[in-house]
Amino acid sequence: MTTALDAKGTTIPEAIDASTVTDYSDTVDVLIIGFGIGGGSAAVEAARAGAKVLVLERGADAGGTTRMAGGHFYLGGGTAVQQATGHEDTAEEMEKYITAVSPDPEPEKIHAYCVDSVEHFNWLEDLGVKFERSYFPGKAVIQPNTEGLMFTGNEKVYPFKNIAKPAPRGHKVPKPGDTGGASMVIDFLQEALQELGVEVRYEVGARNLVVDDGKVVGVRWKSTEGEGYIRAGAVVIAAGGFVMNPEMVAEHVPHMAEKPFVLGSTYDDGLGIRMGASVGAKLKHMDSAFVTAPVYPPSILLTGIVVNKDGKRFVTEDSYHSRTSQFVMEQPDSAAFLIVDEAHMKRPEMPLCPFIDGWETVEEMEKDLGIPAGNLVETLGNYNEHAAKGEDPEFHKGEEFLAAQDQGPWAAFDMSLGKAMYAGFTIGGMATSVDAEVLDESGKPIPGLYAAGACAANLAQDGKGYASGTQLGEGSYFGRRAGKHAAASAKA
Repeated sequence: MTTALDAKGTTIPEAIDASTVTDYSDTVDVLIIGFGIGGGSAAVEAARAGAKVLVLERGADAGGTTRMAGGHFYLGGGTAVQQATGHEDTAEEMEKYITAVSPDPEPEKIHAYCVDSVEHFNWLEDLGVKFERSYFPGKAVIQPNTEGLMFTGNEKVYPFKNIAKPAPRGHKVPKPGDTGGASMVIDFLQEALQELGVEVRYEVGARNLVVDDGKVVGVRWKSTEGEGYIRAGAVVIAAGGFVMNPEMVAEHVPHMAEKPFVLGSTYDDGLGIRMGASVGAKLKHMDSAFVTAPVYPPSILLTGIVVNKDGKRFVTEDSYHSRTSQFVMEQPDSAAFLIVDEAHMKRPEMPLCPFIDGWETVEEMEKDLGIPAGNLVETLGNYNEHAAKGEDPEFHKGEEFLAAQDQGPWAAFDMSLGKAMYAGFTIGGMATSVDAEVLDESGKPIPGLYAAGACAANLAQDGKGYASGTQLGEGSYFGRRAGKHAAASAKA
C-alpha cells in the first residue's frame, strides 16, 4: 500500500522549472491526475480525440470518492427518462433554476451544461449506464429502490418554484441503497479506457507541476517504487477535494473542522488544488461546503416547524436537506429544533437528528429547550393559524407539507451542530473556464493546465443551492470538456 506521501497540510508544493529536469520517464499528449468521475471522463474523451493519454491514480483502484456516491446525476432538458415518465423539461427552465440557486452564477458554464444535458445523458448511457424509465415520487435523501428519476433539489421550493418550472432532474443509476451506486460508472470508464488502450498507473501520485515559461508541461510523480518526471502536452488535475485534510478544512471551512463527519476518500487532501495554486490558479468557493443531517424520511416530519434557539423559524421546512442544514449553520450557536405534533410524529428511518422528548404543552417544551418564554408559543400559534387555511405567508412552504401542528402532545428533534449527525464535503476548488482550463487571478487560462471534478469550482457553489447529482453530473460533463480541449491543445 502507498502512504499519503506527506500530502496533508496547507503547504503549496513548489512548481518545478522544466530547465532543471534532465530526464522524463514518459512523454504523452494528455496526463490525467486522478481517476474519479472527472478524471475518467476526461481520459475517455481525450483518447477518443486521438491523444496519447496516461492516467495517474494514487489509490490502488479507480474511483475515489465517486465510488462512495449514491449514483445521482443532475441532468435535464428533456432526457429519455424525463420523457418516459411524463415530466416536461427544457434546457431553458433548467438554466433558470441553476442560475437562481447559484450565489455566484457563471452563465457560460451553466448554459453549456444545460444545453448539453440530454447529450450528456446519452453519453452516459452509451458508456453502459442504463437508467430506469421510472419515477420515484417521494421526498427522500436517496430512494431505496432503482427508479431512474426523482426530485433531488429545491425545484419545488419557494422562491425557486416561481422562477423556473419545477422538474425532477436527479437521474439515479439502477442500484438500490444509499451509497456505492456510482461504482458501476467507474467500472464502465475503466472498461472504456481499456478498450481505448489508455494506461492507468495505480499507486502513483503526482507531486509537483513542471513549468516551461509559464506553461504547464508535466509533473513530478512519486510512488513507493521511486519517483520521476512525465512530460505532457496538457495536464488535467482531477484529484478530488480537500475534506480529508484537517488543516485545510480548519483554514477554509472551520465549521466543519470538528463536529461533522466527513464524506470523502483518503486522497481528498487538497493536493491537486494546492498544485494548481503553485502555478497561480485562482481558488473559488473555498469557504463553501455541503453539510447535512436530514430529518427525513419520513417526509411527514416536514409538516412540522424548524426553529432556532430563540424559537423563530428561519427556513421553509420542505427545502432540500442540505439547504435546511446550511441555514442551521447560520443560526445562533448553530442550534435548531424540529417541532411536530402527535398527528404528524413518526420516528426517522435514519435518526441523524436525535429525538429529544415529548411534552404535553408547548409552554413546557419551550422551557425545557431553553427557548425564551412565549417565543415558541407565538411562532407555533402563527404557523398553525395560517396552515389551517393552507397558507404560509412567511416562508411559503409547499401545500404538500403544510399542516397545522395543533394536536398535542408535541415532540422535538435536535438539529443542532454537535447533536445531530452532520456529514459533508468541501465544494471549493480551482476557477476554470467552460472548457475546464484553469484560470489565474486575472481570469486568463494557465497554458497546459485543466481541472475537473471536486478540485474545480463549477456548478456546486454552496450547500443551499446544491442538488444531489450535481457533483457527478458536473464532474463527468466538465471532465469530458477538459479531455477534449486538452487533447486539441496538446496537438496544436
